[in-house]
Amino acid sequence: MNTIEESAPARRRRRHSAEFKAKAVQDCLHRGVSIAAVALHHRVNANLLRRWVAEHQALDSAGEARALMTVPQAEFIPLQIGDPTPTPAIPDIQIEVRRGAATISIRWPGSAAAECGEWLQGWLR
Repeated sequence: MNTIEESAPARRRRRHSAEFKAKAVQDCLHRGVSIAAVALHHRVNANLLRRWVAEHQALDSAGEARALMTVPQAEFIPLQIGDPTPTPAIPDIQIEVRRGAATISIRWPGSAAAECGEWLQGWLR
């Protein structure tokens, strides 16, 4: 015997618009209304509608928390800036060289220490 079996069409998930979800959730938020009754009225699964309501309440509580958070305004803090302290003067470089009975005393400005070092190296060669 030849029998032809017709396979049932594949079930597709329904996609609900944001407006439909919002209307169903608003209907559930009225005092004394059963979520199951609203689900039957809108022809959706009650568990699905419960999930939509929970998501809506989570978004609302997050928004309320954000609204309650206060960020203090930054305040201007005046600073007292005194006169800059002058840098201490660099003392002069004093070199005293003795060779036998001869003594040489050299005074060089401290700001030109590098030149003094070069001169001293050349003199000691």
